[in-house]
Amino acid sequence: MHHFDYRNGVLHCEGVNLQTLADQFGTPTYVYSTATLERHYQVLHAAFTATPTLVAFSVKANGNLGVLRTLAAQGAGADVVSGGELQRALRAGIPASRIVFSGVAKSEADLTLALQAGIRLFNIESAPELHRLSRLAIALSVCAPIAFRVNPHVAAGGHANISTGKADDKFGVAWHEAEALYAEAASLPGINPIAVDVHIGSQIEALAPMREAFTKVIGLVDKLRANGIAITTIDLGGGLAIPYRADDAPAPPTEYAAMIAGVVSGRGLDLILEPGRMIAGNAGILLSRVEYIKDRDGRRFIILDAGMNDLLRPALYDAHHDIVPVRQPEAAATTNAVDVVGPVCESTDRFAEARLLPPLAEGDLVAIMSAGAYGAAMASQYNARPLAAEVLVRDTHASLVRRRPDFNEMIALEAFAPWQA
Repeated sequence: MHHFDYRNGVLHCEGVNLQTLADQFGTPTYVYSTATLERHYQVLHAAFTATPTLVAFSVKANGNLGVLRTLAAQGAGADVVSGGELQRALRAGIPASRIVFSGVAKSEADLTLALQAGIRLFNIESAPELHRLSRLAIALSVCAPIAFRVNPHVAAGGHANISTGKADDKFGVAWHEAEALYAEAASLPGINPIAVDVHIGSQIEALAPMREAFTKVIGLVDKLRANGIAITTIDLGGGLAIPYRADDAPAPPTEYAAMIAGVVSGRGLDLILEPGRMIAGNAGILLSRVEYIKDRDGRRFIILDAGMNDLLRPALYDAHHDIVPVRQPEAAATTNAVDVVGPVCESTDRFAEARLLPPLAEGDLVAIMSAGAYGAAMASQYNARPLAAEVLVRDTHASLVRRRPDFNEMIALEAFAPWQA
């Protein structure tokens, strides 16, 4: 469910007219719905009320401070993968006790920052990282609560590039090495192994691969407890799919929660979940304007002012996003197959190919739907294009939560070499 719909012939975000937003803030601009963010968090959280559960929003999906502050007010935690994301979460008001630190290449500076903050859990991805964390914890006279992210050799995800649980993926420690690593961690000063972590991919529509991975994790928990390692928590990652098309039917949170309850039953474990897309994906759209209509070689190109630098997912994953006109088409409007493309000088700068859309003209506005996750967060200034603005809507109010930089700000970190001055 989301809160984008037509009212009086114009697409709205909650009670705000998107045409008005475009006039006020320009395009391309990301627009986020507070009501959708809150609802998606609440639906997931409510499905797990029978078990102590931390819903730690995956900051890599959308790190906008306004979005994070919205979720912090709901009680969400944060899953971070860098020192910068950790600082974003703290700045947004998420307490350190609700922050989990994942990621395969945590630097000494990252780990030190997290140790000083006193975060909830470190998800360790290698033996060298474990030893680095122990050394830093000793120096700070603290004890780091850790899990190993175990790789269960279960493939899942909507695209090969977002499947993370296979044996040849870079993530996690080898399944067959996990018991020995936990034994080593239990012997190290400054380390407290309290949890097991797993995350097998993203945009997973079926529960079967998750059940397979989680069942293996529970078996590992039982073995570790039998070996005297007091595991109290399991971090089951994220990955639950969202509908990008009207006919998509991913497993709902209630079925997801019931599956997990059946797997972990009777063990008294606390749960950590790391949803990103499930909360933010359908809570945001990318608002863009048609620059040109070009007919060539029997194809019609709708050329937008938004490009792959603004929304990379179609180029990177061949991902589908619905594209709808902001001005509601007539009920009897015909549709034609068009290619929707951007201005970036790359052939992959294409949002849709042979997509059936109603007639569009230069200057018309369109909304690229389901862009709230991995949209602005993955954007760049390629082709010297400024980052899109971001707007947060609540009821009938809209606030600019990240402005579009001007050219001088875009190049502020650059300088001529002394011999060029």
